[in-house]
Amino acid sequence: MAVIGQGLVLMVAGMGIVYLFLTVLIFVAKYASAFVARFDGILPQDAPKKAPARAATNDDADVALAIAVALG
Repeated sequence: MAVIGQGLVLMVAGMGIVYLFLTVLIFVAKYASAFVARFDGILPQDAPKKAPARAATNDDADVALAIAVALG
C-alpha cells in the first residue's frame, strides 16, 4: 500500500510541476509579445506583394466558351 501512496505523491508532484511550467510559459509568451510589439516600428515594413498582372479578357467570351465545352 505504501508504494501506491508514493506513486500518487509522485504523480501529483509531477503534474504540479508541469502545470507551474505551463503557467510560467504563458506569462513569458504574453510579456515577450508585448515587449517585441513595442519595437515593431524600428524596422521598415515590407511593401505588399503585387499580384501578377493578368491579361485583360472578356468575361462573356470565357462564359460562352465554358458553355460550349460543357454542351459539346
